[in-house]
Amino acid sequence: MKLLQRYIVADLLRVFSLLVVVLTVMLVFVGVLREATDQNLGMNQIVQIMPYVVPSMLPFTIPATLLLAVTVVYGRLAGDLEVTAAKAAGITPLKLLTPAFVLGLVLAICSFGLTNYAIPWAIGNIERVVAQAIEDIFLDRLDAQHLVSEPEKGFSITVEDVKNRVLINPTFVYRTGDHQQVTMNAKWAQIKFDMENRKVRIWLKDAQASVPGKNMSMVLDKKELAFPMGELEMKRSARHLTITAIEDKIVEYQQDAAVNKFQRDQEIAMLLLTGEFDQLGSEQMQTYGGYEGWADHHKRKLKTEIHSRYAMAGSCFFFAMIGGPFAIYQAQRQFITAFIMCFLPILLVYYPLTFLMANLGKSGTIDPSWGMWVPNAVLAVIAMMVLRKVVKH
Repeated sequence: MKLLQRYIVADLLRVFSLLVVVLTVMLVFVGVLREATDQNLGMNQIVQIMPYVVPSMLPFTIPATLLLAVTVVYGRLAGDLEVTAAKAAGITPLKLLTPAFVLGLVLAICSFGLTNYAIPWAIGNIERVVAQAIEDIFLDRLDAQHLVSEPEKGFSITVEDVKNRVLINPTFVYRTGDHQQVTMNAKWAQIKFDMENRKVRIWLKDAQASVPGKNMSMVLDKKELAFPMGELEMKRSARHLTITAIEDKIVEYQQDAAVNKFQRDQEIAMLLLTGEFDQLGSEQMQTYGGYEGWADHHKRKLKTEIHSRYAMAGSCFFFAMIGGPFAIYQAQRQFITAFIMCFLPILLVYYPLTFLMANLGKSGTIDPSWGMWVPNAVLAVIAMMVLRKVVKH
């Protein structure tokens, strides 16, 4: 029995490895091309980010590839009457299906690890490559034109020269938060695009600052300026964060909502005390209520993301659970036909149902802790029905 199971495991791993490599490579090229188009990256940057796109693709390719591998292997076993021979020898089909179930469980754990750890790591490295590319473009522009001016963002930079990524005798003109224009001259400066904190950081050496119209001047050494990246910012969605980071975000929203509620209650009490009842419907009071709704919406989105990760990773096990018995049940058909007959309902029912549960969870209609598992529960019910027929007949 162990020999037969090892044979099936080897067959499953061989087919699965080949299919996942082919499908992932195809999707990686699509992902890299999309990223390169969005960020205007060159060939050098494309080569650098290519290894980091793989973890982003694997959680989507693993379930479908596993289903195809299970369908191929067990479809061939059943088509060659090996399942019939095993049953004639007193071996239940459950014994033959055990390798597929174990492989599905292992891949579910691996898929969760990729989603929760590998993808945030990969996104951070992609951002680093993009930041380096933006720096190169920015410095090349300064080296060629000796001037970068962004009036709508409130700053301009002029330099005498750029050597080894160092700005020689730069002059910075920028507007502060109170709309004052500040001019800073330095002996040299360095620029760094900080993607983690979404800032453009500038370090100045022997800098002198002045404010036009005011008799004010100061000499600064090793001064650091920080500007928001604006349109250069790469927005990180919840999918790009670890569950620990998402939970920290939820706690942050809860704390901010509590502070907002406390401030609102204080404001209401003051208005009632002073008799200014007409101010209870003011724009400021509406802002308090609007923030609570905004915070609740984002907390629901983050909670839905957490539970969707567990459910989507678990889909590997349920895909194996339905694919193996179905392939055996359709023994006389070609494995491609069996795969299409199995995958098409999944494509038309499972994934739309998953998106529906996610949207209902984000809107607060259902609790995502059980709602995200509904599609998997549907697969489990169907798989048990097919498995019962396979074991019986």
